Amino acid sequence: MLSRRGLMAAAGLWPLALRAAGAQPAPPQATSLKVGLLPFGTVSWEAAVIKAEGIDAAEGLSLEGVRLAGSDAARIAFQGGQVDTIVSDLLWAARLRAEGRAVKFLPYSSTEGALMVPGGSSLTTVAGLAGKRIGVAGGPLDKNWLLLRARAREKDGLDLERAAQPVFGAPPLLMRKLESGELDAALLYWTFCARLEARGFRRLIGADGIAEAFGVTGPIALLGYVFDEALLQREPRTIAGFARASARAKQALAANEAAWAAVRPLMAAEDEATYATLKHAFLEGIPRRPAAAERQDAERLYAVLARLGGERLVGAATTLPEGLYWDGGPNG
Repeated sequence: MLSRRGLMAAAGLWPLALRAAGAQPAPPQATSLKVGLLPFGTVSWEAAVIKAEGIDAAEGLSLEGVRLAGSDAARIAFQGGQVDTIVSDLLWAARLRAEGRAVKFLPYSSTEGALMVPGGSSLTTVAGLAGKRIGVAGGPLDKNWLLLRARAREKDGLDLERAAQPVFGAPPLLMRKLESGELDAALLYWTFCARLEARGFRRLIGADGIAEAFGVTGPIALLGYVFDEALLQREPRTIAGFARASARAKQALAANEAAWAAVRPLMAAEDEATYATLKHAFLEGIPRRPAAAERQDAERLYAVLARLGGERLVGAATTLPEGLYWDGGPNG
């Protein structure tokens, strides 16, 4: 026969009895995970949803956002152990692993930049860029610029580096120059493209269209969470929980307009049109392809970039290192 305590436990009343007696059952210990956040970066959007919806707590995590000044600061913080993970470029993650730092890559977003032109521009093809002033976010080794150059050379017989007038600089400056008419086109990161689209500018060609010229069959997440393999081995449940939390936050944003309430203040969207284009572009970039298919396309594109950028871009690795992608298992 069950004791009084056994009956209460069977009825689900034992926790209530503990509280009535002044005792509290010990909650499971949440594992803290430090995530690097950039100003106006979309990782802060996802982190806000994870916290607002209580997703981290449900996964046994305590997500701690660490604000960093920019991409270089984020990479330094990750390499120095100040944060557990950041969202960074697939090329950088591959280079780290090839150079001996055992890192893993968890796809975050396939949304990429585009070559933007004014809505009334006469430009309709890449071949028409001959003689035009082209703004390029980043420097001469920016991956989208390298791919655009290769695509123009292979499809149109056009050497953009010589036939056009490239101008390298920071995205906000280039966006202003495009708006003022000082540039004919600008190759920009996706958040700037979305803002320009809301103001009537259009895409001449997107990063996905450029990649198709090299046999890529679908969207590739060239941005992903990067974390140390050693952390995965020490805390497999933590990393698996974080991966689920990231996916659940994206699902919430895709399915429920109310979830955007936590994100809207972070977007710096000055009007409804800008908010709508930023939201649409973010949702379009949610990774949905099987990992094997995405990895195959990523390897194809990486080979092109390694050939174009050489060691200055990818280091000594001419192919994606084995084991770079995290497959969801405890040993990655």
